[in-house]
Amino acid sequence: MYLKKLGVRNFRRLKNVVIDLASDISIFVGSNNSGKTSVGHALELFAGRNNFNVHDFSSDLWPDIIEYGAGDGIATEKLPAIELDIWFDIGENDVHRVVDLLPSLVWQGSLVGLRVIYAPVDPSATHARYAEVRQQALRAVPRGQDGEPLYDPSPRDLREYLRDRLAEEYELQYFVLDHAKFDTTMVAAPGYVPSRIGSKGRSGREILRGLLRVDFLNAQRHLSDGPGGSRSEELSRVLSRFYGRNLEKMGDDIEALSALAASEVSLNKHLERVFEPTLKSLSKLGYPGLTNPRMMIRSALDPAQIMSGRDGTLVHYALGADDGNPNPPTLPDRYNGLGFKNLIFMVVELLDLHAQWLTIEEGRPPVHLIFIEEPEAHLHAQLQQAFIRKVMNILELSEEDMKHHTSQIVVTTHSTHILYERGFRPIRYFRRTREHHAATSEILNLSVFYDGADPEDRTFLERYLKLAHCDLFFADGAVLVEGNVERLLLPQMIEKAASRLQSTYLTVLEIGGAFGHRFRSLIDYLGLTTLIITDLDSVFGPAALVPAAAAVPPAQGDGAAIAPAPVDEEEEEDEDSPDGAGKPGKACIASQADATTSNQTLLKWLPKLDTVNALWQATAEQKTQTRTADGDALVRVAYQCRTQVTWGGDSQLLAGRTLEEAFALENLEWSQSKDRKSLGLRIAKATDKDLDTLATLIHRRVQGKSFSKTDFALGLLAEEPKGWSVPAYIAEGLAWLELELAPPDPDDGHPGDDNQGAPIPDQEAVQG
Repeated sequence: MYLKKLGVRNFRRLKNVVIDLASDISIFVGSNNSGKTSVGHALELFAGRNNFNVHDFSSDLWPDIIEYGAGDGIATEKLPAIELDIWFDIGENDVHRVVDLLPSLVWQGSLVGLRVIYAPVDPSATHARYAEVRQQALRAVPRGQDGEPLYDPSPRDLREYLRDRLAEEYELQYFVLDHAKFDTTMVAAPGYVPSRIGSKGRSGREILRGLLRVDFLNAQRHLSDGPGGSRSEELSRVLSRFYGRNLEKMGDDIEALSALAASEVSLNKHLERVFEPTLKSLSKLGYPGLTNPRMMIRSALDPAQIMSGRDGTLVHYALGADDGNPNPPTLPDRYNGLGFKNLIFMVVELLDLHAQWLTIEEGRPPVHLIFIEEPEAHLHAQLQQAFIRKVMNILELSEEDMKHHTSQIVVTTHSTHILYERGFRPIRYFRRTREHHAATSEILNLSVFYDGADPEDRTFLERYLKLAHCDLFFADGAVLVEGNVERLLLPQMIEKAASRLQSTYLTVLEIGGAFGHRFRSLIDYLGLTTLIITDLDSVFGPAALVPAAAAVPPAQGDGAAIAPAPVDEEEEEDEDSPDGAGKPGKACIASQADATTSNQTLLKWLPKLDTVNALWQATAEQKTQTRTADGDALVRVAYQCRTQVTWGGDSQLLAGRTLEEAFALENLEWSQSKDRKSLGLRIAKATDKDLDTLATLIHRRVQGKSFSKTDFALGLLAEEPKGWSVPAYIAEGLAWLELELAPPDPDDGHPGDDNQGAPIPDQEAVQG
């Protein structure tokens, strides 16, 4: 038996969501303020504290509360309620535990549900009491000469009234749910009214507490490197609390109690024995490893101070290898780093919560759910991965317990190392809605994506994301780039062409044109705003074979001037040289007649065109995957198109095949300067060549085997950014993304510097 689904309505950002939970571990991810922690708070309030606040209602309900208070109290409008649907998946041996939740004698299946509603006790009575309090407040306010109150006293509306009296006016109500009345998305059939749990028999609160225990390991663990303070907690005190709650006490251990009077050594042996399972649990997570100090549990002789950490620190760290010495040199608790202290703290707290649940002798809830907030704090990448990989092993159950009891974990995290360690299936993605001023979120189950995705794409994505540790699930938008050069240069280009993007949360994925289309299913599922910056990748088409003799001949001096030393023209020859010219599928200059593209992203995703000429003629609409619903992805592709290039008095519309070619053509005079040798784009005696020849030689230079794209990128980063321009296709794409993610402030009329200002027009429009 385990907690299968949660349905939350009208609670903070969770306006109307269904959350699927895995039987072992679920990982909640999403950007900040997307509602991840609110799920745990909802469970805590409904299943435990019942300490709601008026701010727990979704913000779009606040006007409804105010409107109800302003009415006569008998209107058709109702005061809003917060609802939580709790669904358990049960086995044949668990039916006796959930008899109170069976909707009928003919119930079938494995899901049983309980709805808990935080609703007004009597809306009309609430309205009447508010009206009375409001009138009393108004009567107490001094009046001006015109007879009007000098100020508007509180409560000014019903929401303010409920802020202080919510617990008096609202109550928890419990209902039995019938799974047969819900569809696959857990939406109830129209008109369905669940059966309320009455006063006879067990109450709804007792039923829920008898089935589910919820515990929390909060993110604010307040561990400290210092000697302590009001907001810090030494690890010694944490272990002392664990000892007091769960481990065999010295009063129950005659040998240890006798040893206390005899020697401190015996007492330390006692502590070592009872803490041995805890330390073994730590070893599963790689602590202490090869070089870290070993943790030892030691105390002073005074019985009153044994576990206080004042006369003798409870936790010590032994230096050196374990050679059997009972008294190795040690350091006290505060001398270990925060990372390992956080790891030890979490393990001890988890063991403590787990042990408290296991020690319930009568009526132990069969499901124990633990929320762990941001376990990555202070932990390096490998330790984060070890924790999420082994955390379930810490909460081990005996074979007998496993028949009737389940431990489940929910982890909220911003760590990519934790996220991809367990693959797609446990991920639950919290996505903030894009509705204007709407503070709501929706939740996506990545196991659904996993089951529905193409197996090859799914395998590729899992491996790529795990290796790249990209922050796709935490970003406002994504930029998919062709390769390492674009990734290195993109921050500088954003600063020059779309500076407002620097204030957004972007993730940059280096995917290449050959694999970019494999990301489509994931981008579509997540509904991300995405810019694809890719290459034209022009190749000879199958329709027009070009004889070798017709290829552009090498000009004089073609092989010279690549820093650090000249390269012979023969060394520059490659698949685009006369030996391979005209072969279908081989790289060619973008202006080659009947050229096609080999870029799979352009062929299979956007704009789904194959010839270079068609790609150049594509409109902005063809380059964009539009968003038809709020949750859909919005995608734009940017690739090299023709721009006006001038050289030696000649001006033509030209396009590069790759970023390097496009950059050279659009910064032609600058890149051909002797001061730019480090870029590798300078052609010897360029001033003696016409524009056609120079463009051809630049193409061959970039395609040559000796050209280093990385050296080009690093060389460009070393140059003054004001000296060069961002290639038009990238500037256009970044301007589009900036408009989507960071629209200009209407009060700010300053266009900015460099390529900023008015949106860059579509490149084809330049051609007239």
